[in-house]
Amino acid sequence: MTQTIPRTELRTIRRALSDLRKDLITGAFALRPLPPLGATHPLVRKVPRSARPYAPWLPQAAIAAFAFYLMAVANETEGVGTALLSGAPLLLALYRPIGAWWLSFAASVLWGMFAPEPVGSSMWPWPATLFASHVAVMVIVASQNRPRVAGQMLLLTAAFGIACDFSAVGGHTNAFPMVVTSGVIVGAVVSRRSLRETKQQVAVQQSATYEERSRRTLLEERATIARELHDVVAHHMSVIAIQAEAAPYRVANPPEELATSFATIRENAVAALTELRRVLGVVRADDPDAYADADPEAPQPTLATLDTLFAGVRAAGLTVEHIITGAVRPLPSGVELSAYRIAQEALSNALRHAPGSTARVEVAYVLGGLGLRIVNGPPTQAVRPSPGMGHGLLGMRERVAMLNGEMTAGAVEADGGYEVAVFIPVAAAAEEAEASGPEPSTPKRGPASEPSAPKRGPASEASASKRGPASEPSTPKQGPGLKKGPAPEASGPRKGPAPAGETIKP
Repeated sequence: MTQTIPRTELRTIRRALSDLRKDLITGAFALRPLPPLGATHPLVRKVPRSARPYAPWLPQAAIAAFAFYLMAVANETEGVGTALLSGAPLLLALYRPIGAWWLSFAASVLWGMFAPEPVGSSMWPWPATLFASHVAVMVIVASQNRPRVAGQMLLLTAAFGIACDFSAVGGHTNAFPMVVTSGVIVGAVVSRRSLRETKQQVAVQQSATYEERSRRTLLEERATIARELHDVVAHHMSVIAIQAEAAPYRVANPPEELATSFATIRENAVAALTELRRVLGVVRADDPDAYADADPEAPQPTLATLDTLFAGVRAAGLTVEHIITGAVRPLPSGVELSAYRIAQEALSNALRHAPGSTARVEVAYVLGGLGLRIVNGPPTQAVRPSPGMGHGLLGMRERVAMLNGEMTAGAVEADGGYEVAVFIPVAAAAEEAEASGPEPSTPKRGPASEPSAPKRGPASEASASKRGPASEPSTPKQGPGLKKGPAPEASGPRKGPAPAGETIKP
């Protein structure tokens, strides 16, 4: 322990000297011009429009004017030498700030060493003009460099002031006023600069957070859309596969080409369903637990279930009016589902941002698509801060863009409310297919296969329905699924004339 402490202190001293060399010695006289003000700076915006092209250079003009003022004052009070020592560092600070500080520090040392110490005066080792110039140079350097550089300048200035205090004959120096004044002013500049940089970092972080939240919202919304469309598309593909598998058994003695076609349809439907699930699984992989609690077997909402949504919104305190125009007709499941979700999100936004208002939901069944308009009035109660940042609108636009629709959203100038208007195009063929649904597969029979006899029971029906068009009275053909019924004549070929009550067309 006794050996570690000196080593630690020595290491700290070496690190401090290394930082001092990097900050104030290496490249001290490198060209680092004072940058002009930005176009959005408050000082530039306050200047008249005609003078704004020159406004960014106001700090440089002010520093140059202050330098010449100090030189004029020093020339009258102290002489030409003091005037040069006071103004030259300030002018140099416009282009080489670190070198300007070294020049000002050297001027202070030279004045303290060679200038006679005035008895009873407190303006030694810094006369008034050199005092102001040295503080101004430190302010310029501190405004462009890290806080560590400002601390090093203050430390060296304080060390020189303490040395002058010990060497002063009369004990009258302005070292303490210099240390206090420069510490307060430079500290204020460093604090303001640090605060500005912190605000910029926070703004950048907030922007990154907003982008990440937006990206996350899009991913979650796409996962929701993927799950819902999977349910809709998977249902139809499953129906296609089942119908294609059962179709050959509904026709007596189907041709081999027909059976092969149905088998190919079923295989393609199953393959498409598998591929759809795989692709949608990849889409959901960004957030696999986002909908872990959702019931995958639950039916998806449609426009017919809007009343249930309105009941919940009214219970939360929002008055909702529902208006339907046009002839109500069934639409594709994806369109109805997206319209429901858009209305749900718009009403949720009205609850959050316009409490106590009234909302109107207009559903228009127009030619060629579906129109949806949700309008809410201004809030009548205090609006609580909401953590949302427009992510609901992103989800709406995702749904509308997915269906090749159009959407507008914005404030209503008349009363200060908010409006969301959506149009989703729907092709006539898609409406007819969705409205008709999967048609039952009915086997087509020729005129010779229609039974003309009255029904005799389950066994005879099965026997009659399985006959082909070329079946003869003496040698009827039986289908593959023919079951033996109670009637013995239904299980085998008949001999002789047909029984009474049954007529078989050739």
